[in-house]
Amino acid sequence: MPSPHHVVALLLPSALLLDTAAPAQIFGQLGGDRYRFEIAGLRKGRVMTSTGAEIMAERGLEALQDADSIIVPGLDRYSTSSFPEVSQALVQAYHRGARIMSICTGAFMLAEAGLLDGRRVTTHWSAAEELATRYPKVTVDPDVLYIDEGQILTSAGVAAGLDLCLHVVRVDHGAAVAAEVARWTVIAPYREGGQAQYIPLPAHAAEGTPTGATHPARTWAMTHLDQPISVEDMADRAGMSRRSFARRFRDETGTTPAQWLLEQRLRAAQTLLETTDRAVEDIAQATGFGNAAGLRTHFGKRMHTTPTSYRRTFAGRPA
Repeated sequence: MPSPHHVVALLLPSALLLDTAAPAQIFGQLGGDRYRFEIAGLRKGRVMTSTGAEIMAERGLEALQDADSIIVPGLDRYSTSSFPEVSQALVQAYHRGARIMSICTGAFMLAEAGLLDGRRVTTHWSAAEELATRYPKVTVDPDVLYIDEGQILTSAGVAAGLDLCLHVVRVDHGAAVAAEVARWTVIAPYREGGQAQYIPLPAHAAEGTPTGATHPARTWAMTHLDQPISVEDMADRAGMSRRSFARRFRDETGTTPAQWLLEQRLRAAQTLLETTDRAVEDIAQATGFGNAAGLRTHFGKRMHTTPTSYRRTFAGRPA
Protein backbone atom coordinates (compact mmCIF):
# COMPACT_ATOMS: atom_id res chain seq x y z
CA MET A 1 0.00 0.00 0.00
CA PRO A 2 1.48 3.42 -0.95
CA SER A 3 2.44 5.85 1.79
CA PRO A 4 -0.14 8.57 2.49
CA HIS A 5 0.42 11.90 0.81
CA HIS A 6 2.12 14.19 3.34
CA VAL A 7 0.34 17.56 3.63
CA VAL A 8 1.79 20.36 5.77
CA ALA A 9 -0.13 23.51 6.63
CA LEU A 10 2.37 26.29 7.35
CA LEU A 11 0.98 28.62 9.99
CA LEU A 12 2.59 32.03 10.30
CA PRO A 13 1.79 34.63 12.98
CA SER A 14 -1.75 36.07 12.53
CA ALA A 15 -2.84 33.11 10.34
CA LEU A 16 -6.56 33.14 9.61
CA LEU A 17 -8.21 30.45 11.68
CA LEU A 18 -10.81 29.39 9.11
CA ASP A 19 -8.15 29.17 6.40
CA THR A 20 -6.35 26.70 8.63
CA ALA A 21 -9.49 24.74 9.47
CA ALA A 22 -10.25 23.94 5.80
CA PRO A 23 -7.16 21.80 5.08
CA ALA A 24 -7.24 20.38 8.61
CA GLN A 25 -10.77 19.10 7.94
CA ILE A 26 -10.23 17.85 4.38
CA PHE A 27 -6.75 16.35 4.65
CA GLY A 28 -6.63 15.75 8.38
CA GLN A 29 -9.92 14.61 9.85
CA LEU A 30 -11.29 13.25 6.55
CA GLY A 31 -7.99 12.32 4.95
CA GLY A 32 -8.17 8.69 6.07
CA ASP A 33 -5.23 6.65 4.88
CA ARG A 34 -4.85 8.83 1.78
CA TYR A 35 -3.27 11.82 3.52
CA ARG A 36 -1.03 12.51 6.50
CA PHE A 37 -1.64 16.02 7.76
CA GLU A 38 0.39 18.13 10.14
CA ILE A 39 0.77 21.77 11.13
CA ALA A 40 4.11 23.54 11.03
CA GLY A 41 5.21 27.00 12.11
CA LEU A 42 8.30 29.13 12.01
CA ARG A 43 9.36 26.82 14.81
CA LYS A 44 7.69 24.14 16.88
CA GLY A 45 5.24 25.54 19.43
CA ARG A 46 2.21 27.78 19.69
CA VAL A 47 1.15 30.03 16.81
CA MET A 48 -1.18 32.96 17.46
CA THR A 49 -4.03 33.08 14.93
CA SER A 50 -6.10 36.03 13.74
CA THR A 51 -8.76 35.37 16.39
CA GLY A 52 -6.31 35.30 19.29
CA ALA A 53 -6.65 31.54 19.66
CA GLU A 54 -3.38 29.64 19.57
CA ILE A 55 -2.67 26.49 17.56
CA MET A 56 0.18 24.13 18.34
CA ALA A 57 2.65 23.66 15.49
CA GLU A 58 3.99 20.13 15.64
CA ARG A 59 7.19 21.09 13.80
CA GLY A 60 9.09 24.08 12.50
CA LEU A 61 10.16 24.91 8.95
CA GLU A 62 12.00 21.60 8.70
CA ALA A 63 8.59 20.03 8.02
CA LEU A 64 8.67 21.59 4.55
CA GLN A 65 11.68 19.47 3.63
CA ASP A 66 9.69 16.23 3.44
CA ALA A 67 6.18 17.49 2.64
CA ASP A 68 4.47 16.36 -0.57
CA SER A 69 2.09 19.33 -0.43
CA ILE A 70 2.45 22.61 1.46
CA ILE A 71 -0.48 24.89 2.22
CA VAL A 72 -0.04 28.51 3.32
CA PRO A 73 -3.23 29.87 4.93
CA GLY A 74 -4.01 33.58 4.75
CA LEU A 75 -2.58 36.13 7.17
CA ASP A 76 -4.55 38.83 8.93
CA ARG A 77 -1.48 41.10 8.74
CA TYR A 78 -0.37 40.13 5.24
CA SER A 79 0.36 43.74 4.31
CA THR A 80 3.17 44.06 6.87
CA SER A 81 4.46 40.50 7.01
CA SER A 82 7.84 39.42 5.65
CA PHE A 83 9.48 36.05 6.33
CA PRO A 84 12.72 35.58 4.32
CA GLU A 85 13.36 32.20 5.93
CA VAL A 86 9.94 30.99 4.81
CA SER A 87 10.57 32.19 1.25
CA GLN A 88 13.78 30.20 1.15
CA ALA A 89 12.11 27.06 2.52
CA LEU A 90 9.23 27.34 0.02
CA VAL A 91 11.59 27.78 -2.92
CA GLN A 92 13.61 24.75 -1.85
CA ALA A 93 10.42 22.68 -1.50
CA TYR A 94 9.23 23.83 -4.92
CA HIS A 95 12.49 22.84 -6.61
CA ARG A 96 12.35 19.34 -5.16
CA GLY A 97 8.81 18.97 -6.57
CA ALA A 98 6.45 19.71 -3.67
CA ARG A 99 2.97 20.97 -4.53
CA ILE A 100 2.49 24.43 -3.00
CA MET A 101 -0.90 25.96 -2.30
CA SER A 102 -2.19 29.18 -0.78
CA ILE A 103 -5.53 30.05 0.74
CA CYS A 104 -6.72 33.65 0.69
CA THR A 105 -3.90 36.12 1.41
CA GLY A 106 -1.42 33.28 1.78
CA ALA A 107 -0.73 34.14 -1.88
CA PHE A 108 1.35 37.08 -0.66
CA MET A 109 3.79 34.66 0.95
CA LEU A 110 4.10 32.68 -2.28
CA ALA A 111 4.55 35.90 -4.24
CA GLU A 112 7.23 37.10 -1.84
CA ALA A 113 9.11 33.87 -2.50
CA GLY A 114 8.92 34.56 -6.25
CA LEU A 115 6.85 31.44 -6.87
CA LEU A 116 4.00 33.33 -8.54
CA ASP A 117 6.05 35.28 -11.08
CA GLY A 118 4.62 34.80 -14.56
CA ARG A 119 1.62 32.90 -13.22
CA ARG A 120 -2.12 33.54 -13.15
CA VAL A 121 -3.23 33.44 -9.50
CA THR A 122 -6.04 34.53 -7.20
CA THR A 123 -6.56 35.72 -3.65
CA HIS A 124 -9.37 37.30 -1.64
CA TRP A 125 -11.04 39.91 -3.84
CA SER A 126 -10.35 42.69 -1.32
CA ALA A 127 -6.58 42.04 -1.50
CA ALA A 128 -6.30 41.40 -5.25
CA GLU A 129 -5.39 44.95 -6.24
CA GLU A 130 -2.65 45.17 -3.62
CA LEU A 131 -1.22 41.80 -4.64
CA ALA A 132 -1.09 42.90 -8.28
CA THR A 133 0.47 46.25 -7.37
CA ARG A 134 3.10 44.83 -5.06
CA TYR A 135 4.07 41.99 -7.39
CA PRO A 136 3.72 43.26 -10.99
CA LYS A 137 5.10 40.02 -12.47
CA VAL A 138 2.02 38.19 -11.16
CA THR A 139 -1.27 38.08 -13.09
CA VAL A 140 -4.04 38.35 -10.49
CA ASP A 141 -7.57 37.17 -11.33
CA PRO A 142 -9.94 38.35 -8.56
CA ASP A 143 -13.03 36.67 -10.01
CA VAL A 144 -12.33 32.97 -9.56
CA LEU A 145 -12.53 30.71 -6.50
CA TYR A 146 -9.22 28.97 -7.15
CA ILE A 147 -6.58 28.48 -9.83
CA ASP A 148 -4.61 25.30 -10.47
CA GLU A 149 -1.32 25.96 -12.27
CA GLY A 150 -0.04 22.45 -11.68
CA GLN A 151 2.59 22.65 -8.96
CA ILE A 152 1.29 26.01 -7.70
CA LEU A 153 -2.34 26.47 -6.66
CA THR A 154 -4.02 29.56 -5.19
CA SER A 155 -7.50 30.23 -3.86
CA ALA A 156 -9.73 33.04 -2.74
CA GLY A 157 -10.80 33.64 0.85
CA VAL A 158 -12.01 31.26 3.57
CA ALA A 159 -14.70 29.10 1.96
CA ALA A 160 -12.75 29.00 -1.31
CA GLY A 161 -10.05 27.18 0.65
CA LEU A 162 -12.49 24.31 0.99
CA ASP A 163 -13.13 24.45 -2.76
CA LEU A 164 -9.41 24.24 -3.43
CA CYS A 165 -8.86 21.37 -1.00
CA LEU A 166 -11.73 19.41 -2.55
CA HIS A 167 -10.28 20.10 -5.99
CA VAL A 168 -6.97 18.61 -4.86
CA VAL A 169 -8.74 15.51 -3.53
CA ARG A 170 -10.56 15.25 -6.86
CA VAL A 171 -7.26 15.47 -8.76
CA ASP A 172 -5.53 12.98 -6.45
CA HIS A 173 -8.30 10.41 -6.01
CA GLY A 174 -11.16 11.16 -8.39
CA ALA A 175 -14.59 12.76 -8.27
CA ALA A 176 -16.25 10.00 -6.22
CA VAL A 177 -13.82 10.38 -3.31
CA ALA A 178 -14.10 14.18 -3.45
CA ALA A 179 -17.90 13.93 -3.41
CA GLU A 180 -17.78 11.68 -0.36
CA VAL A 181 -15.51 14.11 1.49
CA ALA A 182 -17.81 16.98 0.51
CA ARG A 183 -20.82 15.03 1.78
CA TRP A 184 -19.22 14.61 5.21
CA THR A 185 -18.34 18.30 5.24
CA VAL A 186 -21.89 19.22 4.14
CA ILE A 187 -20.71 21.37 1.24
CA ALA A 188 -21.15 21.19 -2.51
CA PRO A 189 -18.48 19.09 -4.27
CA TYR A 190 -18.18 21.88 -6.82
CA ARG A 191 -19.50 25.42 -6.55
CA GLU A 192 -20.82 27.32 -9.55
CA GLY A 193 -19.47 30.73 -10.46
CA GLY A 194 -16.57 32.52 -8.85
CA GLN A 195 -15.67 35.36 -6.52
CA ALA A 196 -17.28 37.90 -8.82
CA GLN A 197 -20.73 37.16 -7.41
CA TYR A 198 -19.47 38.08 -3.90
CA ILE A 199 -17.75 41.34 -4.84
CA PRO A 200 -19.95 44.39 -4.22
CA LEU A 201 -20.58 46.31 -7.40
CA PRO A 202 -18.96 49.77 -7.18
CA ALA A 203 -21.42 52.48 -6.31
CA HIS A 204 -19.60 55.12 -8.42
CA ALA A 205 -21.41 57.93 -6.59
CA ALA A 206 -24.63 56.27 -7.58
CA GLU A 207 -27.72 57.36 -5.73
CA GLY A 208 -26.17 58.42 -2.45
CA THR A 209 -24.16 61.54 -3.40
CA PRO A 210 -26.54 64.48 -3.89
CA THR A 211 -23.89 66.68 -5.51
CA GLY A 212 -22.50 67.42 -8.91
CA ALA A 213 -23.94 68.60 -12.18
CA THR A 214 -24.86 65.08 -13.25
CA HIS A 215 -26.72 64.22 -10.05
CA PRO A 216 -30.20 65.09 -11.41
CA ALA A 217 -29.62 62.79 -14.37
CA ARG A 218 -28.42 59.99 -12.12
CA THR A 219 -31.42 60.41 -9.82
CA TRP A 220 -33.80 60.31 -12.78
CA ALA A 221 -32.11 57.23 -14.26
CA MET A 222 -32.33 55.33 -10.96
CA THR A 223 -36.11 55.71 -10.99
CA HIS A 224 -36.47 54.72 -14.65
CA LEU A 225 -34.30 51.61 -14.89
CA ASP A 226 -37.17 49.66 -16.43
CA GLN A 227 -37.11 51.95 -19.46
CA PRO A 228 -34.59 52.34 -22.32
CA ILE A 229 -32.11 55.06 -21.29
CA SER A 230 -29.50 56.56 -23.58
CA VAL A 231 -26.58 58.84 -22.76
CA GLU A 232 -28.43 61.54 -24.70
CA ASP A 233 -31.46 61.10 -22.41
CA MET A 234 -29.29 61.58 -19.34
CA ALA A 235 -27.44 64.54 -20.87
CA ASP A 236 -30.78 66.23 -21.62
CA ARG A 237 -31.82 65.79 -17.97
CA ALA A 238 -28.60 67.52 -16.91
CA GLY A 239 -29.02 70.28 -19.53
CA MET A 240 -25.70 69.51 -21.23
CA SER A 241 -24.37 68.38 -24.55
CA ARG A 242 -23.55 64.68 -24.79
CA ARG A 243 -19.81 65.37 -24.86
CA SER A 244 -19.82 67.74 -21.88
CA PHE A 245 -22.07 65.39 -19.92
CA ALA A 246 -19.81 62.40 -20.54
CA ARG A 247 -16.76 64.38 -19.38
CA ARG A 248 -18.46 65.70 -16.23
CA PHE A 249 -19.96 62.29 -15.49
CA ARG A 250 -16.54 60.62 -15.47
CA ASP A 251 -15.15 63.41 -13.26
CA GLU A 252 -17.97 62.95 -10.75
CA THR A 253 -18.36 59.16 -10.73
CA GLY A 254 -15.11 57.73 -12.04
CA THR A 255 -16.80 55.83 -14.86
CA THR A 256 -18.76 56.31 -18.09
CA PRO A 257 -22.53 56.87 -18.18
CA ALA A 258 -23.08 53.56 -20.01
CA GLN A 259 -20.99 51.55 -17.52
CA TRP A 260 -22.61 53.31 -14.56
CA LEU A 261 -26.07 52.54 -15.91
CA LEU A 262 -25.19 48.87 -16.43
CA GLU A 263 -23.91 48.64 -12.86
CA GLN A 264 -27.11 50.17 -11.47
CA ARG A 265 -29.22 47.71 -13.46
CA LEU A 266 -27.13 44.80 -12.16
CA ARG A 267 -27.33 46.09 -8.58
CA ALA A 268 -31.12 46.36 -8.89
CA ALA A 269 -31.34 42.85 -10.34
CA GLN A 270 -29.19 41.49 -7.50
CA THR A 271 -31.49 43.05 -4.93
CA LEU A 272 -34.61 41.62 -6.54
CA LEU A 273 -33.05 38.17 -6.84
CA GLU A 274 -32.03 38.25 -3.18
CA THR A 275 -35.23 39.67 -1.70
CA THR A 276 -38.14 38.62 -3.93
CA ASP A 277 -39.60 35.56 -5.63
CA ARG A 278 -40.25 37.40 -8.87
CA ALA A 279 -39.52 35.45 -12.04
CA VAL A 280 -36.19 36.10 -13.75
CA GLU A 281 -38.03 37.32 -16.87
CA ASP A 282 -39.96 39.83 -14.74
CA ILE A 283 -36.76 41.02 -13.01
CA ALA A 284 -35.07 41.44 -16.38
CA GLN A 285 -37.86 43.72 -17.59
CA ALA A 286 -38.00 45.67 -14.31
CA THR A 287 -34.27 46.44 -14.45
CA GLY A 288 -34.04 47.36 -18.11
CA PHE A 289 -32.42 44.23 -19.55
CA GLY A 290 -35.47 43.57 -21.71
CA ASN A 291 -35.69 39.83 -21.25
CA ALA A 292 -34.20 36.95 -19.29
CA ALA A 293 -31.63 36.23 -22.00
CA GLY A 294 -30.29 39.77 -21.79
CA LEU A 295 -30.06 39.60 -18.01
CA ARG A 296 -28.31 36.22 -18.14
CA THR A 297 -25.76 37.53 -20.64
CA HIS A 298 -24.76 40.58 -18.59
CA PHE A 299 -25.02 38.71 -15.29
CA GLY A 300 -22.76 35.97 -16.59
CA LYS A 301 -20.12 38.42 -17.83
CA ARG A 302 -20.03 40.36 -14.55
CA MET A 303 -20.88 37.74 -11.90
CA HIS A 304 -19.59 34.59 -13.62
CA THR A 305 -22.80 32.80 -12.69
CA THR A 306 -26.48 32.74 -13.68
CA PRO A 307 -29.29 34.73 -12.04
CA THR A 308 -30.89 31.46 -10.88
CA SER A 309 -27.68 30.19 -9.31
CA TYR A 310 -27.08 33.59 -7.69
CA ARG A 311 -30.56 33.50 -6.19
CA ARG A 312 -29.95 30.03 -4.74
CA THR A 313 -26.80 31.31 -3.07
CA PHE A 314 -27.99 34.67 -1.79
CA ALA A 315 -31.77 34.52 -1.39
CA GLY A 316 -32.70 35.80 2.03
CA ARG A 317 -29.40 37.63 2.55
CA PRO A 318 -29.94 40.93 4.40
CA ALA A 319 -29.87 43.88 2.05
